[in-house]
Amino acid sequence: MSRARDRKSAKGLLPRMEAMVWKDGKTVTFRYHPVGRKPISLGTDKDAAIRQVLDMNGIMPSQLNVNFLWETYHSSADWKALSGNSQESYLQSSKPLLRVLGDVHPASIAPADCARYLRVESRAAPVRANREMALLSNLMNVAVERGDIAANPCKQTRRSKERPRKESPEPETLVAFLAWANAREGQTKILAAMAEFAALTGNRRIEFIELHWPQVSASEVRLIRGKQRDKQVVESVGISPALADLLKRLRCWLPMTASAQWSPTGTGTPIPSRGSRLCGQNWSLGRSRTQ
Repeated sequence: MSRARDRKSAKGLLPRMEAMVWKDGKTVTFRYHPVGRKPISLGTDKDAAIRQVLDMNGIMPSQLNVNFLWETYHSSADWKALSGNSQESYLQSSKPLLRVLGDVHPASIAPADCARYLRVESRAAPVRANREMALLSNLMNVAVERGDIAANPCKQTRRSKERPRKESPEPETLVAFLAWANAREGQTKILAAMAEFAALTGNRRIEFIELHWPQVSASEVRLIRGKQRDKQVVESVGISPALADLLKRLRCWLPMTASAQWSPTGTGTPIPSRGSRLCGQNWSLGRSRTQ
């Protein structure tokens, strides 16, 4: 037997299946290459060979789709290892993703399909589209590990560009965001409080991320202006009733370090700048300032 160079006989086969064309150019023999084992002969009937491979993997043809991969991933140890916020984000992303690709066989998804999905979905919500593609990438990894596909098509797709906010949001947007964030647990509530601080004081995160409690008095907050070329500039911000209420909450939430610096991490160390990007958005309601 010799293999056909054009591989036409291999079209429509499952991953790890191989088609071998005889010298007469008409007869085709199929076989399957299980991981770590010798090839298994499947005969010359293509449909029967595919059914046999599906039976060996313990699934029916109708089950081998993205919905099946989602159910497998959702019950896996990898899913349980995710944080609560990540699980909730993926649950939200799964609804539109499965609505579009749920019934699609994983081997049918090419990088071009992933790119097309991103470009269509990213027109209205590029960040959400990126999250949905991240979930699909995890599901494709499940398919790779199962032997359903040879490579993850999502890893060959460029994500939509995410741009930070360049202007202040409407007050209603900020209020809705704070209500959502304060209802959650963990660091989300702390980061939301820092965003609220930025809104009430009109300052960027660079100007309060290293704030020390001695800089906060009963009537004002003394902040060091960031990105000053010549000399250090101190800015005094009066404490309004809303800011006083926020500072009261922060004193309860943030443990004081030995140097009296804010410690939003809850471990006695200041939060790193890369972990406070939420506060870096321009949440100022009083004036437009961007970092």
